[in-house]
Amino acid sequence: MTTNESVERADLIKRVCAHLQEIHPRSASLRELGERFHISPFHLQRSFKAGAGITPRQFADSLRLEEFKAQVRKGALITDAIHAVGYGSSSRLYERSDESLGMTPSTYRKRGAGMTVFFSAVPCPLGWLLVAATERGVCKVSLGDQPGPLIDDLAAEFAEAERLRDDDGLGFWVERIVAYLEGWQPDINLPLDLRATAFQLKVWRELQAIPAGETRSYSEVAAAIGQPSASRAVAGACARNPVALVIPCHRIIRADKSLGGYRWGIERKRALLETERQALQQRQFSPDSDG
Repeated sequence: MTTNESVERADLIKRVCAHLQEIHPRSASLRELGERFHISPFHLQRSFKAGAGITPRQFADSLRLEEFKAQVRKGALITDAIHAVGYGSSSRLYERSDESLGMTPSTYRKRGAGMTVFFSAVPCPLGWLLVAATERGVCKVSLGDQPGPLIDDLAAEFAEAERLRDDDGLGFWVERIVAYLEGWQPDINLPLDLRATAFQLKVWRELQAIPAGETRSYSEVAAAIGQPSASRAVAGACARNPVALVIPCHRIIRADKSLGGYRWGIERKRALLETERQALQQRQFSPDSDG
């Protein structure tokens, strides 16, 4: 990050904090803050978190919690203090005062309670593409024939999260994935925010190590991670991959070289592998290649 970018981010954080302090005890949504400061909600969240270590909402919650403590120290009844600072109920107080950061397993089991999930849905060579992310990274990538079912699926998975559509904010990441689907981008290297077991993460890392244009069988992946008898478990980890394309589970085929299954449709899997093969051949025979 350049010095100018650091100064701009620090200035943004200062102005957002001043605004939240000014309107306290009322808070403001990311959409409202984005409109006020002329910045994408996703970029506002990422910049604020990167510079301050917490999100704008967590900063507002800290103001509210400190005000609550001050009211109690002055002798106010707890129930009166809860309503005076705008919690609405005691449960909201305890939620906010002990809220975890990031997508811990417990947060995911609560279907994203306390999180903000940004998403974008765009047409792509394979129909429609949905990309969803937290301020930490991409948490979901899915493919379909229409955007509606993809958005509904996201809403069901993260039912308790604040979900904001932000096509501009996620534009760079979405463009990289679309470029890959069009054969211009050999691999997709994006930050991820995933919930997974240690075994699943091991399998997914191995999938990401498979070069574009190549395939592996379940048994080959199992052997590569040092668990040759775990082919069935590898298949299960592939089936639970939440970020299609970024973790390329489409590069896994059966031992007999048949394609096997694919969550987003076998024709999409066939098209992905063919696009990768053609792109690899073009790079190998390009006059600008090193070969």
